[in-house]
Amino acid sequence: MERSLPPYEPLAEGLDMEGLPRSTVVTVEPPPRPPPRDHLAWSLCSVLYANFCCLGFMALVFSIKSRDRKVLRDYSGALSYGSTAKYLNITALVLNIFLVALIITLIATGTITMMNILHQQQEQYPFHRPT
Repeated sequence: MERSLPPYEPLAEGLDMEGLPRSTVVTVEPPPRPPPRDHLAWSLCSVLYANFCCLGFMALVFSIKSRDRKVLRDYSGALSYGSTAKYLNITALVLNIFLVALIITLIATGTITMMNILHQQQEQYPFHRPT
């Protein structure tokens, strides 16, 4: 099977090959990398709501340093500071969840213990009730 070539049109009168471009160069640039995350909003929430052992404040400091590095286009420094802020935020969040669970557990067990003590006192001294 032979392929037929597409028909070519002759050049218009007065044009020659010297006046036409020989080749076209297209430069393709890679898409710009997205800037590293600085976790500033998360750090602000950690400072305001979960500032356990000042971990939220330290995360805020590292987030601001990461943002400064990003402005200076030092992406490796921004990535380093941003990841440190992320790990500090995670640590503050986990410790805060643990602390809240511990407080709830202590309040619940303390309430149960107090109710048992009051019940035992009422059984020992049945006539000492509030009037």
